[in-house]
Amino acid sequence: MAHNLNFNAATGKYSFFSVQEKAWHGLGQIVADYPTSAEALRFAGLDFEIAKYPLYSKSESFEITDSGLLIPSREINVPNYYANVRTDNNKVLGVVGKDYEIIQNTDAFSFFDAIVGGGDGIKYETAGALGDGERVFITAKLPDYIRIGASNDVIEQYLFLTTSHDGSGSITVAFTPVRIVCANTLNAAMHCNTMALRIRHTANAKQRLEQAHKVMGMSCKKSQELSTVFNQWAKIRITDQEVLKLIKLAMCPNKETLDKIQEGLFEETSTNFKNTCNDVFAYGVTSDTQLLETTKGTVFGAYNAITGYYQNVCTYANKEAKMKSVLLGGLAQTRTQKAFDLCADFVKDGAGIFQFN
Repeated sequence: MAHNLNFNAATGKYSFFSVQEKAWHGLGQIVADYPTSAEALRFAGLDFEIAKYPLYSKSESFEITDSGLLIPSREINVPNYYANVRTDNNKVLGVVGKDYEIIQNTDAFSFFDAIVGGGDGIKYETAGALGDGERVFITAKLPDYIRIGASNDVIEQYLFLTTSHDGSGSITVAFTPVRIVCANTLNAAMHCNTMALRIRHTANAKQRLEQAHKVMGMSCKKSQELSTVFNQWAKIRITDQEVLKLIKLAMCPNKETLDKIQEGLFEETSTNFKNTCNDVFAYGVTSDTQLLETTKGTVFGAYNAITGYYQNVCTYANKEAKMKSVLLGGLAQTRTQKAFDLCADFVKDGAGIFQFN
């Protein structure tokens, strides 16, 4: 699987850092202690700036000089469009409109400092740049965590920020709880649209980012809600057959497949869909992290069967594709949200929600 991390030819290093442990790709800088925001920026190779330059095209007509050379007759300004250029190496990262406002990497890191008042509570875990540096990301661990039951099944809380310099997307700040026992991102819980703040690159983007400390309040509120929900789910039993039905509904790609499932014609669905459902179910009943007191035969375990599949089993084209799928409203997030809703319905209404064989 390709990593798509930016390689900085000037420094000879990949634009990525991680605290204490190597990432799956084994690249970037590994640091022993949690860095400050300034150190994290430097370790991740994100200490570069972006400039917005006017965009020009060359005319196809030519003029003959006195020496007989053919040269383009003139440059043509492309109105209302600009090139976003990385100033340390003059790489063009994308074409943007006149209203696009650049958020420098330093501003993105300053956001994390601001939401905790510059205190010691937040810990920078990873950061990096993808492609030529057109997308950057930061993850930071928050002080609190959620404990499920009386076991060691603990969910840590993270804030995740990503922004692009190529005009392809908004600045996104998301709250994402992660189970320590399997590094499993539970991003979809409690309706993902309330778990993230998205800021467009327009005139007030920097101001909105500076005011985004409300995300900390949001994450605290959601963590309390999740603690109640997950601890309840860890006490409610669900059979393997019911888990399989839940998986089929959560992973269903379209109405045609749904109709076949509800008519008891699962074997007539596509081979890819059947294999995916079987892989999710296998993870849900055999993974070591699914055999804990809080997960084995529980609704919490059923939900984790799907979130764990997308985090630990499913293959992606590269790291950026995984990030988009799991954290930025892609397929993984959509289906884990569906799984969350189905688990909530099961707790409320029982197995009657599965009206099919």
